[in-house]
Amino acid sequence: MKVYTTDKIRNVVLLGHGGSGKTSLAEAFGYLSGITSRMGKVTDGNTISDYSKEEQKRQFSINTSIVPIEWEGYKINVIDTPGYFDFVGEVEEAVSAAGAAIIVVNGKSGIEVGTQKAWELCEKYKLPRFVYVSNMDVDNASFRQVVEDMTNQYGKKMAPFHLPIRENEKFVGYVNVITETGNRWQGKEVVPCEVPDYNKANLQLCRDTLMEAVAETSEEMMERYFGGETFSEAEIRAALRTNVCDCSIVPMTMGSNVLCQGMYTLLDDIIKYMPSPENRTCAGINMKTNEIYNADYDFAKAKSAYIWKTIVDPFIGKYSLIKVNSGVLKTDDLIYNVDRDIEEKIGKIYVLQGNKPLEVPELHAGDIGALAKLTAARTGNSLSTKATTIKFGKSEISTPYTYMRYKPKNKGDVDKISQALQKLTHEDQTIRVVNDSDNRQLLLYGMGDQHLEVIVSRLLNEYKVEVELTQPKIAYRETIRKQSDVESKYKKQSGGHGQYGHVKMRFGPSGDLEQPYVFEQEVVGGAVPKNYFPAVEKGIQDSVTKGPLAAYPVVGVKAVLYDGSYHPVDSSEMAFKTAAIQAFRKGFMEAGPVLLEPIMSVKVVVPDAYTGDIMGDLNKRRGRVLGMNPAPGGKQVIEADVPMSGLFGYCTELRSMTGGRGDYSYEFARYEQAPSDVQEKEVAARASKVAEDGSED
Repeated sequence: MKVYTTDKIRNVVLLGHGGSGKTSLAEAFGYLSGITSRMGKVTDGNTISDYSKEEQKRQFSINTSIVPIEWEGYKINVIDTPGYFDFVGEVEEAVSAAGAAIIVVNGKSGIEVGTQKAWELCEKYKLPRFVYVSNMDVDNASFRQVVEDMTNQYGKKMAPFHLPIRENEKFVGYVNVITETGNRWQGKEVVPCEVPDYNKANLQLCRDTLMEAVAETSEEMMERYFGGETFSEAEIRAALRTNVCDCSIVPMTMGSNVLCQGMYTLLDDIIKYMPSPENRTCAGINMKTNEIYNADYDFAKAKSAYIWKTIVDPFIGKYSLIKVNSGVLKTDDLIYNVDRDIEEKIGKIYVLQGNKPLEVPELHAGDIGALAKLTAARTGNSLSTKATTIKFGKSEISTPYTYMRYKPKNKGDVDKISQALQKLTHEDQTIRVVNDSDNRQLLLYGMGDQHLEVIVSRLLNEYKVEVELTQPKIAYRETIRKQSDVESKYKKQSGGHGQYGHVKMRFGPSGDLEQPYVFEQEVVGGAVPKNYFPAVEKGIQDSVTKGPLAAYPVVGVKAVLYDGSYHPVDSSEMAFKTAAIQAFRKGFMEAGPVLLEPIMSVKVVVPDAYTGDIMGDLNKRRGRVLGMNPAPGGKQVIEADVPMSGLFGYCTELRSMTGGRGDYSYEFARYEQAPSDVQEKEVAARASKVAEDGSED
């Protein structure tokens, strides 16, 4: 592939609901630009962008992929993203690297939740955007309806650039609103035709809207508009480019991906109206001067880049996907990783076409490429020269809240699984692996049940290790509510040296649930020698890791050693430690033992219409709704305290109740006493586990 300068580059991300046609649109672009000689299909598993076995098996995008195409002397980096919410981390990474977006809407399904989420992402990152209505060759696809719905939802900035021409229910051509001309498809050719009568009134409306937008770009244009002058096509296009770049106009266009209809005009419009990187801003911090460094995709400045995604594939290797923020990156350059404090020679530079690496000699500011084998590099790292060290802000990635316990099917695979998961977390920032040592379990976090299912499938297919997911143990704690006074004597006589340890202890609440225990001694007269005090405390320390009630960690206990006795020959540290363990078990069970459950502070963000259902559901989960605050976009933030056990499976339930429109987050708030039925259930579960196999895990 040729080297392109900054002004000849367009970075365009495809966004939209799952199944709206993003991958087939990228495929049509690839076919028209000559990357591929035949159009692949998602259902056949042979598209350029959905290249992983997992995507081919499931027939939807899981990973973000890039299809760079060359068109009329320009390079368009088309970034294809997943549409399903479980893979939102991939979308957020892609948006951080893009300079503009195409929101793909299925002409038959109309506006869906994914459309709204795509719009919100574009607003957040101030991305210029087009709305492209796909599947226009399908019966019941309605461009007019999508335009109406988008205008109702997002206002008059929606501007149709084309109108469909239909004959006998077939999509046969389009009317260009800017030039006011009709065009028909004849095979692959486009031939001029008359504007049909049924389009004329609508054409006039769309044309007037565009002219108003053009007039508003300057006072001079406004005067000419009110003076009745007509603008030239060049003036209209120049003004519209300004409008598109500042997001005051969102062009709407349409086509058929599978028939490659509407693709030529869409590719031309990307070049005409979407900004090149030189029209976008980009800033970092100069770590030497501590000042803001305006990189702004200026090729004349010191070289700097940002790693926006990592690919770790067992078959194609590791690639760090970068966006060059300033300067020109060349083969064999020395590059300094600011975050990892390491300087590396970058070797070869590639552009990835799906999973196919194409070598290029250099990348100019604003371009997207890939570097292989940067050992220490991770997603979010900043690259620059050592002379001018620049650090860029990391892109925001959603936090995973859905988790399951995982166990290796084969115990010998523990290390392999750990290494495989580490590679997956480098690739996907919404995967988290947590070792919950208190409850002796390994936890796998993701964005939803489907995400976790895909991770397990990838471990099996790509790394040849098998894990099973089960419901996690809740991180309960045990404590006491009353006082107890106990005596424990450990005496063992065998031939020769015996064992003797005798303690009298009081147990009660310490009042501090942050600490497992507080140990004090009030022994007088040397009843227990001082050198055995640490052994008694060690016995308490060992006991609190697994409580006597249901084998959960103990918190908030005060243990006081006040008396006991010893044997000058048989007493030992081991004997006193054992006596303390026995005393703890007895004293704990006599002091009103209770189970504490973790309470999470939950925030649920939903559209107004769903608030009643959500609050009712939270009450069913033993949650306490604390309040409700309005949020932008006609939404409400419901705040509640919910027991951790009530949040299991909540992600799926929330999406089901809100049609995917609801989001939630939570953080640990405190521990509270669990209801008696929960406590009885946990105690019984522990008893049956011990009876079954002697294990308390």
